[in-house]
Formats: sequence, structure tokens, C-alpha cells
Amino acid sequence: MSTAVPGAFTVRPLDPLADAELLHRWVTHPKAAFWMMQDAKLEDVEREYMRIAAHEHHHAFIGLHDGEPVFLMESYDPRYVELPGLYEPEPGDVGMHFLVAPTDTPVRGFTLAVITAVMRELFADPAARRVVVEPDVSNTAVHRLNEAVGFVAADKIVKPEKEALLSFCTRAQFAAATGVAV
Repeated sequence: MSTAVPGAFTVRPLDPLADAELLHRWVTHPKAAFWMMQDAKLEDVEREYMRIAAHEHHHAFIGLHDGEPVFLMESYDPRYVELPGLYEPEPGDVGMHFLVAPTDTPVRGFTLAVITAVMRELFADPAARRVVVEPDVSNTAVHRLNEAVGFVAADKIVKPEKEALLSFCTRAQFAAATGVAV
């Protein structure tokens, strides 16, 4: 599968204060309903990302396309964040969330290119052996994207805020699905 979106994707660490206004626009947009921050105030977004920045096992990044911020990426250790006690973690598991910025001019294939860039970034760490996601069971659009980059659904799990579809993607599954060597 090709991600034929021209341009370069990069990531940088998120700055909770400097990026708060940008993030606030993204997470409160109707398109970001599954992010569960629709009614968040700017201060709420600052506080949430300050909490993540201070957390030893949770990290947030701004994704750039040709230098312009276009997505939010979070990585986490599922032994300590999001999934403790909800599945049996394996060595090298890394959890992931991503959100593509809303736009008035969508580009065909862009979100697939973003998730591919996110996965490449996660697998750039040699310790990462498998990516774990837990999207809402009703988020069918993200389930299709996850499958497109190699995720395999494992189980429905109940989290405090949602029923989630626990899914996994190994390096080999990612490479087979996308043709991207990692």
C-alpha cells in the first residue's frame, strides 16, 4: 500500500504551553469527537498536556508535514498508561494515539500517510516490537486505517471512558501491509 502524499513528515516534542491554542482548536473540533475533549477550555488542554509532559511513561508530539503542524501523536507504555490490567503486555509494546488536524481542504490519502508516518516514528525505536491501540469500538474510520497499516483486532475491552477495540501491529505486519521497511 502506498502513501502517495508528497512532502516530508517529521515530529517534534509537544510544548504544552506554546502548542495549547493549536491543540485546543484540534481537540475541540467536531471531527475529534473520539478524542473526548469537545467541551475543553484552553486551560484544560494546557493542563492535560502538562500532565502528559510530566509523565514518565506518556509522551506527546506534534507532527509536521513540510514544516507545518498537521497532527498530534502520543506514545505510551501500556503497562502504566491506558491499559494496565486490561491485557497481557509483551516486551516492546508501545501504545499509540494520533489525531489529524481538521482542515477545510482535505487531501486524499493524507490520514493514511499520517498514520504510516506515526508508525515509522514508533518503530524507529529499536525497542518497539509491537504497537498497541485501543480506539472506541464505534470509530470505524480509524479501524479501517489501523487495518490498512497492519493492525489486527484482538479483543473488545471496557475502559472507564469507552468500550475499546484492542488491536496490535508488529513490525512485520506493518511492513507487509505498507511495504515500508522498519
